Amino acid sequence: MSKHKYNRIKVVLAEQERSAKWLAEQLQKDKSTVSRWCTNDMQPSIETFYKIAEVLDIEVRELFVATKK
Repeated sequence: MSKHKYNRIKVVLAEQERSAKWLAEQLQKDKSTVSRWCTNDMQPSIETFYKIAEVLDIEVRELFVATKK
């Protein structure tokens, strides 16, 4: 069974050549928590998605996988 991908945090970090560790430091979160977000094992809160978008200087919608093509 394949795991659902809900967010693109890992992809956006790679595009910006940044690490999950860097994001964890910026958000003052544990790096294991951010790692779980990046692997879609866990999802951040909506408020946290907005903070991530702000830190990465992107639109929040860029952090989500599109539901329609």
